[in-house]
Amino acid sequence: MSNLMSRLKRSAQSAALLASASLVPTVASAGEVALKSADGTVNLTGEFVEFTDDYYVIRTALGELRISAARVRCEGDACPTFDTESADLQFAGSDAMGVGLMPLLLSGYASYLDAEASIVETAQEGQLLADFISDGGFGDEIGSYLVTATSTDDAFSALMSGEAQIGMASRRIVPDEARALKAEGAGNMIDPNQEHIIAVDSVVVITHPSNPVSQITMEQMREIYAGRISNWSELGGEDMPIQVISRAKDSGARATFEASIFEDLEVVHSESEIIAASNNEMAALVNENPAAIGFVPYAFQRGAKPMSLVNACGIVSEPDAFSAKTEEYPLERRLYFYNRADTNNQLADDFLKYALSEDADGVIAKAGFIDLGIKRRPQSMEGQRARMLLDPNADAYEAGVMREMLGQMVDYDRLSTTFRFRTGSSRLDERGVIDMQRLVDFLEDQPEGTKIVFVGFTDDVGAFDSNRALSKNRAAAVADTLRETAGDRIAHVEIEAAGFGEVAPAACNATEKGRSINRRVEVWIEAGMQG
Repeated sequence: MSNLMSRLKRSAQSAALLASASLVPTVASAGEVALKSADGTVNLTGEFVEFTDDYYVIRTALGELRISAARVRCEGDACPTFDTESADLQFAGSDAMGVGLMPLLLSGYASYLDAEASIVETAQEGQLLADFISDGGFGDEIGSYLVTATSTDDAFSALMSGEAQIGMASRRIVPDEARALKAEGAGNMIDPNQEHIIAVDSVVVITHPSNPVSQITMEQMREIYAGRISNWSELGGEDMPIQVISRAKDSGARATFEASIFEDLEVVHSESEIIAASNNEMAALVNENPAAIGFVPYAFQRGAKPMSLVNACGIVSEPDAFSAKTEEYPLERRLYFYNRADTNNQLADDFLKYALSEDADGVIAKAGFIDLGIKRRPQSMEGQRARMLLDPNADAYEAGVMREMLGQMVDYDRLSTTFRFRTGSSRLDERGVIDMQRLVDFLEDQPEGTKIVFVGFTDDVGAFDSNRALSKNRAAAVADTLRETAGDRIAHVEIEAAGFGEVAPAACNATEKGRSINRRVEVWIEAGMQG
């Protein structure tokens, strides 16, 4: 029996009634319960028999069924109840993180600690409770962890009230929220000791798998969600009305979507828009309707068809993990854990240390999210970037720089590590600080003679030659930071710096967001050298 049973209180049961398993639950009678999973794949009714070893046992017309409590929540008066108020560490916030990431992350953390984890979904939708026992279940109780997944907004209200020690956010905290928490004694919420980037995520535009339309422009997306494009035939598809599906206003995915699609324009929504209650429901609604279009985090596509996005400059972005890691996909966001400075909770400190380490990367990826681990990709001469550098309409002088870059690209793969800077500063942003240490670890394992080049780029504001000089100076500064950070750990690696200014933009320079994406330093590694 799990130690979690010590906090389990069995509800009274009436006389046993034979209940049949059903895809659509009936009204519960005495002793009857419904077991439902968050993704809708499990929906059973039956007579509650017992809760044992983290399994619900129910009696149905098919016989007794055992369903893992980590997969379903139990609804009905006969369900066992759990003492959630006494949990040692409480998380609150983003449903994408709470539902999609936390079950596997907690399981991975338990394995890392060589502990047995009992994980159950409580009767409250989006809430799970985990109990850790050391020494593979034979030792002492490490602690209990309660995750309540609702919305990103709730991450900061729960931190404010003290109801949670760790907030889960699928967007960065905004100044008003940070100031309010600071006024309550929570500290500087954007300090690296309180703001933790654990993964990146793409908000993927999805349609029904049968839809022949495979790519869409950002302007077309804006017109669809504003109700001004209402039929798929206007996009080269079949003659059928578009069913627009969105999320509630407090959804982090919706905030990311609208900020990128509408930018500084007024946000307008179609009158026929359907609001999905969760990411799982969004995917389910799109998969059920050939005319539907929606958006979900990368981990929640669930068989729906992802669409490529085309920006105003004609740059096509694929919704893949590498584009997310480089943060060059238009509908991009970072996933955060936040904690108060005045919280003295060793369980929280230990968990955050694990979640930010390379030990958690595999679990984050398994959950369908995009970890911060470094990947390498060949720079194909058939790819979009190479085609841009061969632009026959380019100015002769600039074309010379583009050919120079193309000639160097041939010999190098690109690493997903891409450094950017705080606005108006030469300091690396919060992601860059994390990536620098990971790059040191990665290069330390590379073979003798490995050669890397830091390659700088800018936006197109200013003179072409000045931008090129600025890009090389920034690349050299990042190279110096690497040497300073690594010391003699990477003495076997040859390091150079180059800059190509405003050529090869990754985004449009027409907006500040696009310009910030283009102000970057990439890391190239000599092709053929593998660790």
